[in-house]
Amino acid sequence: MAYNKFRGDYLFTGTTLLDNKHVLVTNEEGVIKDIAPLAEAGDNIQTFEGILSPGFVNCHCHLELSHMKGLIPEHTGLVPFILSILQQRHATEEQIIIAMKLADEAMLQAGIVAVGDISNNALSFGPKQKSSLHYHNFIEVSGFSPAIAQPRFEIALEVYHTFKAHFPHHTSLVPHAPYSVSTDLFGLIDALDNNPLSSIHNQETPDENEFFFTGDGAFNLLYETIGVTIKSFYKPSGKTSLQTVLPLITKPKKLLLVHDTFTSQSDIDVLKATPASIQQTIFCLCVNANLYIENKLPPIDLFLQNDCEIVLGTDSLASNHLLSILSEIKTITQNFPHIPLQTILQWATDNGAKALGMEDTLGSFKFGKKPGIVNITNLNKAGNITKDSKSVRVL
Repeated sequence: MAYNKFRGDYLFTGTTLLDNKHVLVTNEEGVIKDIAPLAEAGDNIQTFEGILSPGFVNCHCHLELSHMKGLIPEHTGLVPFILSILQQRHATEEQIIIAMKLADEAMLQAGIVAVGDISNNALSFGPKQKSSLHYHNFIEVSGFSPAIAQPRFEIALEVYHTFKAHFPHHTSLVPHAPYSVSTDLFGLIDALDNNPLSSIHNQETPDENEFFFTGDGAFNLLYETIGVTIKSFYKPSGKTSLQTVLPLITKPKKLLLVHDTFTSQSDIDVLKATPASIQQTIFCLCVNANLYIENKLPPIDLFLQNDCEIVLGTDSLASNHLLSILSEIKTITQNFPHIPLQTILQWATDNGAKALGMEDTLGSFKFGKKPGIVNITNLNKAGNITKDSKSVRVL
């Protein structure tokens, strides 16, 4: 059997950053066979500048919004951003599908191998069927009025079954956000069997917590604008949004909390009170989208101090300039230079694969896996990523 051999200035295994004295060995199909010492690796070694890494895992994306690139200005705040999405997301089916295919291909070429993707309808089903990327489909449902809980759930369930037929192990039905899902709708979602991985947009704006603490803030404008009268059914809990809805998400064994820009120590304390054997909570950071919408970064040091599980996402082209995990890594390294590159790369690879339940194949250079190979170039003299770094798919 023929083997391929790859050597870089550095070899990141998914958990450890090795030097150039190590050679990655795969078969012709890209299945990992070994990491061999250079002295024992033999001839015909392909040599690369920079880092060789397992393919990136994008744990949060909205592929179906790819046609909205550049339509919404930056730094509007979340509520104006949501209203802009509702008002401007309409396009022809052909335009949406073309934009999704282009975004999918761009992610593939930039080294992404797997995506946790939000779907509000079945339009992305066709492009995903034909894609070389691995997708976990989060079928998202929303509806803040209790009166529409059942019909909204039934519509989402139809989309769920469409995806489930082709992606049986990688389709979930999930709530959109605390402020957009009624208690009744949370109950219907939570009662669904065989739904072990969930996701929810979490604490993207201070207005979200304010709405649950007191009932005040910008979300009242959101409901007023879309014609939803909330006085008859909504009462603030006096807690943060996350603490309010956590008791309503009980069945999933893993819960991705996405964005987390205004998550606090008290929120983490509540999460810690739930044993990991019952539910594992994972913080999915989408830092470029946070800057695009609220011009604010999540408290990453707080998550590290509390040993939180962290993964990375890109959000959508409506809220980001690129669907690039390397771009997310750049922003983190520029704003948190004390975090070791090895740690951030693990968030982007091994942690992401585990979060999406794809660790048997993706995320690390372990024997028998087929994680893809990405080459990260244009490092500085210390071997760190810079604003000029690029990522290219090798295999």
